[in-house]
Amino acid sequence: MLKRAIALLVLCICPTALGQSDFAAELPRIPPRTPAESAAMIKVIPGFKPELVAAEPLVFSPVAIDFDEDGRAYVCEMVDYPFESPQPLGRIAVLTDTNDDGVFDKRTVLADKLAWPTAVICFDGGCFVGSAPDIIYLKDTTGDGVADERKVVFTGFGKQNVQGLLNSFHWGIDNRIHGATGTNGAKIAPPKTIDTKPVEAIDLRGRDFSFDPRKLDLRPESGGAQHGMSFDDFGRKFVSSNSDHIQQVVYDDRYAAASPSVALPPARVSIAADGPQAEVFRISPVEPWRIVRTRLRVSGAVKGLVEGGGRAAGYFTGATGVTIYRGDAFPAEYRGQAFVGDVGSNLVHRKIIKPTDGVLFRAERADAGREFLASEDIWFRPAQFANAPDGTLYVLDVCREVIEHPASLPDSIKQHLDLTSGRDRGRIYRVVPDGYKHRPTPKLSTASSEQLVELLNHRNAWHREAASRLLYERQDQSVLTSLNRLAMSSFEGSRATLPEARIHALYALNSIGGSDHLFAPLGDMFLRQADRPEVLRHAVRLAEKDPRLAQDIAWITRDEPELALQRLLSIGLLKSTGAKANELTARAIADLLKIGSADPYRQAAAMAAVSGDVGDVFWQAIRDHGSLNDPKTRQMLRSLARLSAAIGKPEEMARVVKAINSVLIDNNAEAARQSVAGIVEGARLRRSGPTPEQILTGRAAELLAGLAEQARKGAADASRPIADRIADIQIVGSGPFAQAREPLSALIGKLEPAEVQVAAVAALGGYTDVQVGEVLTSAWPRLTPAVRLAAMDAIIARPDRALAFLTAIEAGRIPATDLDASRLGRLRQSKDANVRKLADTLADKSKLSPRADVVKAYGKALELKGDADKGKAVFSQSCASCHRVGDIGTEIGPNLATMKARGADAVLTNVLDPNREVNGLFVEYVVETKDGRSLSGLLAGETSAAITLLKAGGLKETIARTEVEKLRSTGLSLMPEGLERQIDPQAMADLIAFLMK
Repeated sequence: MLKRAIALLVLCICPTALGQSDFAAELPRIPPRTPAESAAMIKVIPGFKPELVAAEPLVFSPVAIDFDEDGRAYVCEMVDYPFESPQPLGRIAVLTDTNDDGVFDKRTVLADKLAWPTAVICFDGGCFVGSAPDIIYLKDTTGDGVADERKVVFTGFGKQNVQGLLNSFHWGIDNRIHGATGTNGAKIAPPKTIDTKPVEAIDLRGRDFSFDPRKLDLRPESGGAQHGMSFDDFGRKFVSSNSDHIQQVVYDDRYAAASPSVALPPARVSIAADGPQAEVFRISPVEPWRIVRTRLRVSGAVKGLVEGGGRAAGYFTGATGVTIYRGDAFPAEYRGQAFVGDVGSNLVHRKIIKPTDGVLFRAERADAGREFLASEDIWFRPAQFANAPDGTLYVLDVCREVIEHPASLPDSIKQHLDLTSGRDRGRIYRVVPDGYKHRPTPKLSTASSEQLVELLNHRNAWHREAASRLLYERQDQSVLTSLNRLAMSSFEGSRATLPEARIHALYALNSIGGSDHLFAPLGDMFLRQADRPEVLRHAVRLAEKDPRLAQDIAWITRDEPELALQRLLSIGLLKSTGAKANELTARAIADLLKIGSADPYRQAAAMAAVSGDVGDVFWQAIRDHGSLNDPKTRQMLRSLARLSAAIGKPEEMARVVKAINSVLIDNNAEAARQSVAGIVEGARLRRSGPTPEQILTGRAAELLAGLAEQARKGAADASRPIADRIADIQIVGSGPFAQAREPLSALIGKLEPAEVQVAAVAALGGYTDVQVGEVLTSAWPRLTPAVRLAAMDAIIARPDRALAFLTAIEAGRIPATDLDASRLGRLRQSKDANVRKLADTLADKSKLSPRADVVKAYGKALELKGDADKGKAVFSQSCASCHRVGDIGTEIGPNLATMKARGADAVLTNVLDPNREVNGLFVEYVVETKDGRSLSGLLAGETSAAITLLKAGGLKETIARTEVEKLRSTGLSLMPEGLERQIDPQAMADLIAFLMK
C-alpha cells in the first residue's frame, strides 16, 4: 500500500502544478527532533536496540570515525556539506568517555578549518585525515589537545563532486593504511623529499590506494567505488556506491600490473543477489521536495533523472558506508555480515555474505520485508559505520534536513530549502544486542608489547587491529619470538588460536623483523598444509617477498578457489620479476588451470602465471592423455597455444608445436586441432611477426591446411551447439580477410541465432580491411535489433566504416532514423573530417521526437491488456542483447528484478527514455586508441594494465593502457533511444506484462 500511495502521489499532477513557480505550499520545512526524540524513532529488528553515545553539542555532522588505542573517538565533522566554504568549516573532534559509562562526555577540537574532511585514522599519537585535495597528518605534541603538527603528506585528490570525495581509511591486515579514492579520482603527487628528481603522478581513477604510514609509499589498489570500503576478518575487501550497494574486490591491482599481456577480469564486481539498486523498506515519510522534484521531472517541466521511473522512494539511492561486522558483542552468526546505510531512505540495510563455487561471494538480503534498522525521522542520515572497541557497531548520523547534491535540485525547489540545515547537529549511535552490558574501555597505550601480541588473538577485530598498529609503531624486536610462536601454533595452551591471529602474527613478523623471520613459519605452513585456506592464502602472499620460499608455493596441493587464485597471482607476480618456473611450478599451473577452467578469474590468473613458460605448462597439461577428451582441457590447450603465439617467443612456440606433432596428433586429433586454432588466433592478436604458416611445421602444418575449411563448415552447420559454432567462427575470423569475408557475411542477417550473428559481426570487426564497412552496411536492413547493436559498435569503431554507413543513409539505402542520437553525436566528434561533415548534415535532417512526448504518447500502453507470452518474444528480439530475465538474454544493463520492483511506469519510462535516468554503472564510455579505433561499451573494469569494455551481447573487449589515447564518458546510457520505432504501444504492453510477471 505504501508503494502504491507514493506512486499515486508522485504521478497525480494537478493542472496548475506544472506552471507554477512557487512551491512553498508543498514544501514545508521539516523540524528537527531532539536527540532523545530521534533515538526513540529508530526501529531495529528484534534482539537489538540503538543507544545514543554522542550528540550535539558534543558532535556535529559526523561522517567518519576512528578510535585510538585508549578508545577515544576521532571524528570527522563535515560541517560545510554540501557547499565548499571560502573559510573551511570542517573539524576533527576528539571525544572521550571520562567516566567509562559507555557515553562520550568530553569534546576537544584537534584541528579546525579543514576542507571537507571525510576520512580519519589514528597513528603514532596523531591521525591521518582525508581532506581533499590532501591527506594531512595531525598531531598534538604539547598536550593541550590541539594539533600543532599539521603536515600535508599527499595531494591531488579530486574534489569536483562533494559526494565523490576520498573516504574510508582502514588499517589493513598487511599493516598499511587503505583508503577509498571516491569517484572524483586523483592524481597523487608523492611527498616532497631531498630527492628532487621529477616523479610521475600516480593516477588513481577507478582505483583505491594504500600507503605505509612510516615510509609514505602510496600505491594503487583495486576498488574505485564511491563511498564506503571495508575488510572482513581475512582481508577480503568490499565497497559501495550510491546505486550499487555492495561490491566485492577480488584481487590487488599490482597483480594486473605484473601481467600486462593477459587481461584479468574486472577486480570490482557487484555481488548483491537482489541487484545493485535493490529494493529497500523505509519507514520514514518521503521528503516533500523529493515528491515535487520527481513529479516535475516526470512531466518534463524540469530536467534531470526520474528516480525509479516515477517512484520517489523504495530502492537504494544513497547507499553508503558498507561495513563488515567484526565485533564480539553481537551473536556469532552476525560476524561477517555486511551493513550498508541509505542516507536518502533513513535506514541501515543488512546482507549475509555467502560463498559460491568460485572466488566470488553472493550478498543476500538478511531481513525479509524490512530493514535491520530504520528511522521514522527524515533527519536520520546514517553515512558511516565502525566496529568499535566495545564490540558493537557504531552508526554515524550526519543529521541533516536534506541530503542531496545542490546541482540535482531545480531552483524552484531549492529556494524553499536550506541545504545547510543541520550543521549544528549530529549524532552517533551504537547498536547493541539485548542484555548487552558495557565493558571497560581498553587502555592499550599502557599495554606491554607482549600483551599486544596476546591481543592479536582477541575475538573483537578492533583489539586485533589496534594491537597490530601499535606493534608496528613500536617496532619492538623483543616480541619476534612470541610472534613466531603465535604464527606457528594451532593451539596455545588450552585456548584455541584464531586463524586471524596467525595472519596478524605473520604480517607483524614481516613488518618488524623483515622477511627473514617469515622463513620458518611459512615453510612450516607449506609443509603441513593443515591451516584454513584463508591463512594459507596470506602465507602465499608473504612468500612473494622471499626467493627461498617463492618456489614452495608450488608444493601446495590444496585447491580451494581463493587459495588457488592467490597461488596463480603470486606465481605470475614472481615471474614478472624474472623468476623462472621449474617443472613443479609448471605442473601446478597446469593442474590449477584445469581445476579452475570454469572460473574466469582463475583461468586468467593461470594464463598470466604461464607467461614466459608456456611450453613447459603446455607439456605438463598433456601428460595425462585421458584428460584430452575433456572439452575443458581442450579449451585450456587452445588458450595456452594462443598465448604462446600472442607473446611470440620462438622457443615457446616451438615447444608447443613439438607437443602437437609428437603427442596430440597421435592421441587426440580434436585436441590437436584446437591447439592449432589457438596458434592461429594468437598470431593474429600479435599483428606482427611470424604467420601461422611460419610457426606451424610438420604434421601441425597439415592440420592448419584443413583447419579453415573445417571451421567454415562447422560455423555454418545449424545442427551444432551454438558454443561450438562460435568457436569455429573465431577460427574463421583468425584467417586472412579474403578467406573470411564470405563465410562470415553468410551468417549475418539470416535466420541464425542472435549469438551466432553477433559472433560473426565481432569477427568481422577485428579486421582493418575497408570492405568491412561495406559488408556490415549492406547487411544492415536484415539485422535484428540485438545484432544491430553489435554491428553499430563495429561500424563506428573505424572512420572508413562509419563513412560507408553514413553514405548509405545519405543515399536513402538506410533510414536516417536507424542511427540513434548518442551514436550520431559520437560521429559528429570524429577525427575524420568527412565523417564529421556527413554526421552534421544528418543531424540537421533527422530529429527524434522529444522523449517526454514519446513517453506521454505511450502512456496508453499501461492501460492495455498485455500478453506475457508475446512480451517474451518482444524481449528476446529487442532487449535480450543487454538484459536478462530467467535464462533469456545477457545481463549487461540494469537488473530487471529491481526494475520490476519499481513498477510498470518505470519500465515504460526507462525503455523509451533511457537517458532520463542513467545509473552511473551503465553509462557508455568511449576508448580512442592510438591506431585510430573508437570503441565503446560499459566500463567493466580498470587496472594498471588494461581497460575492459562490456558490449552488447556480453562481448568484452580489453584494451591495454599502452594502446589507449583517450578514455571518456559520453554521459549517456549504452541503450540507444528510439525503441518506439520497433515496439508499438500494444507490444510495449506485452513487454511490460512479461517483465512484471
